[in-house]
Amino acid sequence: MDLDVLTGLSSGQRLLLFTRCSELLTDVTKPGGRPAAIGAYRSIMLVVCLMRCNITQQVAGAVFGASQSTVSRRWDLLRPIIRRAVASFVPHPREVLGGDTALVDGTITPTWDWKHVPDLFSAKAGYAGMNVQVAANLGGRIAAVGPTAVHGARHDAHAFAASGLKQLLADIPAIGDLGYVGVDGITIVPIKRAPKCPIRDCDKEFNTEVAKLRALNEQAVATLKGWRMLSQEGGRYRPPIEKFEETLQAITGLLFFRAFA
Repeated sequence: MDLDVLTGLSSGQRLLLFTRCSELLTDVTKPGGRPAAIGAYRSIMLVVCLMRCNITQQVAGAVFGASQSTVSRRWDLLRPIIRRAVASFVPHPREVLGGDTALVDGTITPTWDWKHVPDLFSAKAGYAGMNVQVAANLGGRIAAVGPTAVHGARHDAHAFAASGLKQLLADIPAIGDLGYVGVDGITIVPIKRAPKCPIRDCDKEFNTEVAKLRALNEQAVATLKGWRMLSQEGGRYRPPIEKFEETLQAITGLLFFRAFA
């Protein structure tokens, strides 16, 4: 079993993650009882693998030598532990941006279209999901991810503040697309053509330069969606939607943990 591939973490990073999670597990585990089906180290790696590869719990159980029900219990127990263990690795956006302007965009992470949850279907994306707001530096490196879950039907103009990204980028100049026109906190957007008026050549040149910069944010989004639980290519987010926000925060922490640990 190649844990480098399954988790995206090096052996040293896995050991550090295990150590940090073990310190927190004392708060939730009780002594006694039957021996665990799989140990703490493999259990933590199993949960990271679920987020990284987005395999089903049944397949994860086959890979790690546990039943689907055991995988489900480990997922619910360790997901919040992992989130807490890596939270300190999430930097302030200024640490990544330096003096740069932030590039801001939203992306839809696919989910089931839960009947009891309104506003999940995104007409723009063409499927149900959650709107995740991402900020990057001018090199295409992720600087921040909005920590709060926003339903996919909500526009980027709403999601920027609702996701918490606006607060994270307070006083930092930001570039967005036309979906952020008039949004407080977004400093630069493309110039819209006025009704019945041709767009000026200078405005076209400006929009071209903005588009070149914004294309770098696609690299940041692709990095985030390398964690397949947030990716359409990986299938879709399968667990109950109520656990999405905590999962997003855990993946964000793991992303920076992988970069800085």
